[in-house]
Amino acid sequence: MPISVIIPTLNEAGALAETVASVRSQSPDEIIVADGGSSDGTRAAAAAADLFVEAPPGRASQMNAGAARARGDVLLFLHADCTLEQGALAEAERALQCPGVAACCFTMTVSAAGAAYRLIDACATARVRLTGIAYGDQGLCLRRATFKRLGGFPPLRLMEDVFFSRRLRRHGRVAVVPPRIFVSPRRWQRVGLVRQTLRNWALTALAAAGVPPDRLAACYPAVR
Repeated sequence: MPISVIIPTLNEAGALAETVASVRSQSPDEIIVADGGSSDGTRAAAAAADLFVEAPPGRASQMNAGAARARGDVLLFLHADCTLEQGALAEAERALQCPGVAACCFTMTVSAAGAAYRLIDACATARVRLTGIAYGDQGLCLRRATFKRLGGFPPLRLMEDVFFSRRLRRHGRVAVVPPRIFVSPRRWQRVGLVRQTLRNWALTALAAAGVPPDRLAACYPAVR
């Protein structure tokens, strides 16, 4: 199945080229960078991508814009500071052919040493397996037909991945495939590992309690 990889960006000149290279080595059908108005060298860093799409800022609107231009039967949404282990795309394609699987994500590995980071990795995998909710930094891969049936990502400034996963799991299982996705530790290192982890949990709990994610967005500033 042809795979279109969609990477939302906003001032990601420092990370994007490596991400695109890690995907390009696995021969996807196309790589689409969906930019939300970068003011740095992101466009130049996207030179190896097949398509550079401009969209209103916000991951949801950017990923929806990229999906609207995609040709592949399968869509992979990938953050700009994440890279994939070799064989990841092939394994995702195999997973989507399994009965009952609506989508898949990869085995998260924060690119930093230490037991605390390995605990974060393990909790991320457990969350998907227990609740069916995948965060965007785990990568999300699904059939384009399923994405269109769900109407794309909800127009939220934050947690569009969580709310999309909640709708997605009604259509089948979200599988975690073995290949690793290497996630930048920059947010944990900038904010503090414990502080950032507690913030993530608190924001998720507040959203689950009914607080609109757009109100919570101010508590989750961008880190580059």
